[in-house]
Amino acid sequence: MATFLYKLGRLAFRRRWYFALIWVTLLVLAGVGAATASKSTNNDFSIPGTEAQQAFDLLEKRFPGNNEQNASARVVFKAPEGQKLTDAKNKAAVEKVLGELKRGPQVASVIDPFQGNAVNKPAETTGYASAAYKVKSTDLTEDSRENLKDAAQHGRDAGLTVEVGGSVLQEMPEGGSEAIGIAVSAVVLLITFGSLVAAGLPLLTAIIGVGIGVSSIAALAPVLDLSSNTSTLAMMIGLAVGIDYALFIVSRFRAELAEGREREEAAGRAVGTAGSAVVFAGLTVVIALAGLAVVNIPMLTKMGMAAAGTVAIAVLIALSFIPALLGFAGKQVLARKVRKAGPGATFGDKPNMGTRWARFVLRKPVMVLVAGVLGLGVIAVPAASLELGLPDDGAASKNTTQRKAYDLLSEGFGPGFNGPLMVITDVAGVKDAQGAAAKVHDTLTGLDNVATVTPAAFNKDGDTAILTVVPKSKPTGTETEDLVHTIRGKGASLKSDTGATVLVTGSTAMNIDVSQKLNDALLPYLALVVGLAFLLLMVVFRSVLVPLKAALGFLLSVVAALGAVVAVFQWGWLGSLFGVEETGPIMSMMPIFMVGVVFGLAMDYEVFLVTRMREAFVHGERPGQAVVTGFKHGARVVTAAAIIMMSVFAGFIGSSESMIKMIGFGLAIAVFFDAFVVRMAIVPAVLALLGKAAWWLPGWLGRILPNVDVEGEQLHKQLAHEAPAAGPVDTSADDREPSRV
Repeated sequence: MATFLYKLGRLAFRRRWYFALIWVTLLVLAGVGAATASKSTNNDFSIPGTEAQQAFDLLEKRFPGNNEQNASARVVFKAPEGQKLTDAKNKAAVEKVLGELKRGPQVASVIDPFQGNAVNKPAETTGYASAAYKVKSTDLTEDSRENLKDAAQHGRDAGLTVEVGGSVLQEMPEGGSEAIGIAVSAVVLLITFGSLVAAGLPLLTAIIGVGIGVSSIAALAPVLDLSSNTSTLAMMIGLAVGIDYALFIVSRFRAELAEGREREEAAGRAVGTAGSAVVFAGLTVVIALAGLAVVNIPMLTKMGMAAAGTVAIAVLIALSFIPALLGFAGKQVLARKVRKAGPGATFGDKPNMGTRWARFVLRKPVMVLVAGVLGLGVIAVPAASLELGLPDDGAASKNTTQRKAYDLLSEGFGPGFNGPLMVITDVAGVKDAQGAAAKVHDTLTGLDNVATVTPAAFNKDGDTAILTVVPKSKPTGTETEDLVHTIRGKGASLKSDTGATVLVTGSTAMNIDVSQKLNDALLPYLALVVGLAFLLLMVVFRSVLVPLKAALGFLLSVVAALGAVVAVFQWGWLGSLFGVEETGPIMSMMPIFMVGVVFGLAMDYEVFLVTRMREAFVHGERPGQAVVTGFKHGARVVTAAAIIMMSVFAGFIGSSESMIKMIGFGLAIAVFFDAFVVRMAIVPAVLALLGKAAWWLPGWLGRILPNVDVEGEQLHKQLAHEAPAAGPVDTSADDREPSRV
């Protein structure tokens, strides 16, 4: 592989105009596709194989006019203190609000609270109106949103408390958070390289790669029913890996160039060596993201595939576009003092920070290993208290109108009113359909934790009925989850007694089923992803213990990251520092999503750092010295790459979307733990203790595994006949002032 990539790097360098034109053309085509595509996105959840989805599908089939996908609003009214909503003055104010709301350009229908039995009894202080729209929330115009806001404000002006909830308030996630990560990345790159040109190349190529990926997602969103969060995730991961992969190619090119090689040769060698690590690091990320398909939640699968595609683009850009741009940049990628020193200069023998740290770890491997494992173990403790759920308006900030509407309904109608259960009763083929539905109603009414059960509402054909069950407990409570399981448990006896099939759905039941499905899929997914990546790393490092150590280190870092997420978002520790205004259950997708993404990203640093150690060991260095060499050449660059990736992810903590905020924090803290504790401390400590055994591979296995030459051994042999480069300059890890020899 190294030989092929070497030739690719030289070709891209020579034909730089063609390669640059190809990538710019792809960016333009993707941009045109995004600009001409429909702006509609699909944020609907579907979870095949669950009862909630089965019931929802039956509901769509038997109640064809009931379009649950369109936007809806719930306008909540509360009378002034000491008054009733049914008082003439307050009732007139409500009617005025509803009259204005009905004139909204995309409003399909509005149900009056006084006619729809939507006023709390007997207090009559709180009521709500339900508004249905003709389009999805993402297709609502600004005029429709302003109409709703103006109508609510007129009610407030009349003395009522008016708040609004519902999907009508769901807007596209706010952009701009990624700019923070890019700004921090620019500073880190400038400090690392000491050259504006060298710092600018990774940023430029990462932005172009993300532009192609995100624009392609936008162009395909209407066709593939992609959610609005898909492009945000692809941007988050694409920026991080795009900058990192380009960083490693540029860093290796600088080292080759400073050793006196011609620019084309330096580009070829940089792509042939560092490019091999980029390929395999990218493959681990793609495997982890694409592996999300095993969960069988379409939205999660599409998000993973889209992000994997963006990572693949980042790899291709690093291998072909970066050497082309290096051809334009020339020696300007070197720091000014290195260019002034010239190829004949030498640098002092003072060890850099990476060398000093590696030697310290080699002297105290047990102490470093124990400290790293215990430290992450303590941080992982909160993960034992992990509570999973999907956020609703109850998790919104207390100063938002949707949270105020949620609280008003809880106060007026009970905590379970915001999470009703929809019980679908299929009576097709049942002789006494009305009697069967009545039996189901009586059974549900007699259950514990049930506040009310609405009478059965039949469809036009009379073969399906809907009963709404309002629990006494809040939607995210364990009591509500127990009630769902109890109703489903009664399904078998009701089937035998009445012939009716009883199914439970609704947002609350759907959330419960999503959590259960994700929990059931976690271990198979973990086995698949870790197993495939283990085999891949075994091919890369031609070792059994190094991939095993990499996988175990990842598990430690991801559990510690989950512990930190629980502490901040569930317990509220340091919540104000990260903009967490309301604590609650951790998003159901978070554990399996973190496992996938963090595993792929963690393997990046494993490949980049340990490949240099493997390269040194293959070329004859002792195991301990190979560890030092790996840190000497890679520690500073890996540190910069980790800081960049953390800054990109941390930039999304400022997002208004709770899902994006939590993912941004989780990935940023996971990269910190994995890069600086696991890869920089635990990995060299374990390698020091293992010694030569770390690189052991059974002979029979070595004959089976393909030799991909990731460390470039075959490439070095092929190039050995060339004349030695003049004037070595050591720019492996930093740009020091040339010493006087």
